[in-house]
Amino acid sequence: MSEAQKLLAVLRQSADPQIVDRIERLIDDAADHELNRINVLAFAAKHHLDEERAIAAFLHAARLGLFEMSWNVLCPGCGGVMDAGTSLRSLKRKEYSCALCAAGYEPTLDEMVEVTFTVSPRVREIAAHNPDKLPMTEYLRQVFWSSGIDLPDNLDEQLEDIMIDAVELPPGDRVILSLQLPPQFVIVFDPVTHAAQFIDVKGEPTRERQNLSLVLSELHTENRTLELHPGPLRLSLENHTKRRTLPAVWLANDALHRLMERRRPFLTAKRLLTNQTFRDMFRTDTLDVDQRLKITSLTFLFTDLKGSTELYERVGDLVAYDLVREHFRVLNEIVASEAGAVVKTIGDAVMATFPTPDHAVSAAIRMRHAMRGLNEQRGREDLLLKIGIHEGPCLAVVLNERQDYFGQTVNIASRVQSLAASHSIYATGSVVENPEAQEVIELQGLHPTLQKTLLRGINNEFSIYEIP
Repeated sequence: MSEAQKLLAVLRQSADPQIVDRIERLIDDAADHELNRINVLAFAAKHHLDEERAIAAFLHAARLGLFEMSWNVLCPGCGGVMDAGTSLRSLKRKEYSCALCAAGYEPTLDEMVEVTFTVSPRVREIAAHNPDKLPMTEYLRQVFWSSGIDLPDNLDEQLEDIMIDAVELPPGDRVILSLQLPPQFVIVFDPVTHAAQFIDVKGEPTRERQNLSLVLSELHTENRTLELHPGPLRLSLENHTKRRTLPAVWLANDALHRLMERRRPFLTAKRLLTNQTFRDMFRTDTLDVDQRLKITSLTFLFTDLKGSTELYERVGDLVAYDLVREHFRVLNEIVASEAGAVVKTIGDAVMATFPTPDHAVSAAIRMRHAMRGLNEQRGREDLLLKIGIHEGPCLAVVLNERQDYFGQTVNIASRVQSLAASHSIYATGSVVENPEAQEVIELQGLHPTLQKTLLRGINNEFSIYEIP
């Protein structure tokens, strides 16, 4: 039995067998580039698999060593990978710059950090394990562009409409390219060092040879846009790095823009942080204590049991403990099935996160129904659940040696829960007015009622909805 077969046998014990079968076929039969920086959401869509189960399967596979995880910082403009690391701990910079787009970005975990999976060399050797040997087209496909760019199979042909010329330049080498500049905006770009030089080609055509020298280094120096005339150009390129570079002369034309506009969903860092399987498996390996990573939109759900003290007095400690433990088990299952994760429990309360408001609302409705079911089994109203939901920006941090969240959004969600009466769901306007959340509420035949109220410790008046 091979190493891969042994690991897959173990994987079948913890992941969906159907998905493990698909992963096995992927490892055995897929082309090399399909095993590099795998987009799990695209993989699930292609094979009609449940996304959450597919994510869980790849996480278990990574834990076993079948795949290596990569956390890639993306440029929102071109979809290029500006930085990559094996964990979120590698995201130390306050700003990342994309030379191709000439723009700087403060990293957020919503759409700027993707998580991908690459087959381990111990399982199968692929070309991308040695990226400096990849030809230009495959380097762009497998290393430069993110898994969120839906690149065509005929990328070679499409690049012919974008690139005037390209060259492979070994370390320390120098090359001279003789070109004819068209009257268009041109970019000399190297996807390895991310060095770029913008050239605005305009004015009267010239027959005189123009000269330009560029040095490729690891310094990522910014260059001002040059103005040249249409006509001959003698371009000198020097590689001052210790690795091969792939400089090319790109046309900033419609073909390039159409290529970069081909987007598809991908697994974001935010979604992974709100995944229960990930939190259970990697809770101590996510962030450094001093990191504060921004999330522009995350949905928080708080629950608490009303009258839990009276419950312990009424039924006794042992029975109450079993009841509360069963309530936690049910809530955990519902949260995980709605693409969420339980961040922590505080006494009888639960703090959970969801990537979007609709998942939180669906979870809240299911929680209330489940508690009613447990009460009906006992023939008495022992479990009186109060739920509050709010959505907004926050910081991903480490508190008490575990990944947590900090910010006003968290405080507001907790305050909203404290307003709720037994069996009630309270949610802020940003949750209930979300189109997808509205659809969930309408499908349940529910009609939220609005009230304006002040929350303890919060200055502004809030629109709070009760979901009956």
